[in-house]
Amino acid sequence: MSDDPEIEKIKQRQLENLLKQQNQPKIEPGITDLNDSNFDQIISAENPTLVDFWAEWCGPCKTMHPVFESLSKTYSKIKFARVNVDNSQNIATRFAVQSIPTFIMFKSGQIVDKMMGSVGAPGIHMICKKYSN
Repeated sequence: MSDDPEIEKIKQRQLENLLKQQNQPKIEPGITDLNDSNFDQIISAENPTLVDFWAEWCGPCKTMHPVFESLSKTYSKIKFARVNVDNSQNIATRFAVQSIPTFIMFKSGQIVDKMMGSVGAPGIHMICKKYSN
């Protein structure tokens, strides 16, 4: 330990700043795969979560995936997640997903927006800009 009071003050401030940063809610980068075990917990977050309902056999879903993945790196305040409707039919039924891809924006567990179809980058940008403030 240093005997210099100025150095001790600087150390204390740095420690306080580090502790503040640790308490900030962080959104993990990338896309989270959702299923029955983690769906409710993820969409219940206060920060918005954009969920892509998709399937392996769906052509438009495959074209949207790189767009979705790319934009997940752009919008740091939004959690990006996916639900494979074949593996999680009960989740798709619960939210009345009848065509795919369907993109649903959740905030604190509630649906705040919904888009259907291959909306491209402009569609994802539009919904993300709306909720990333």
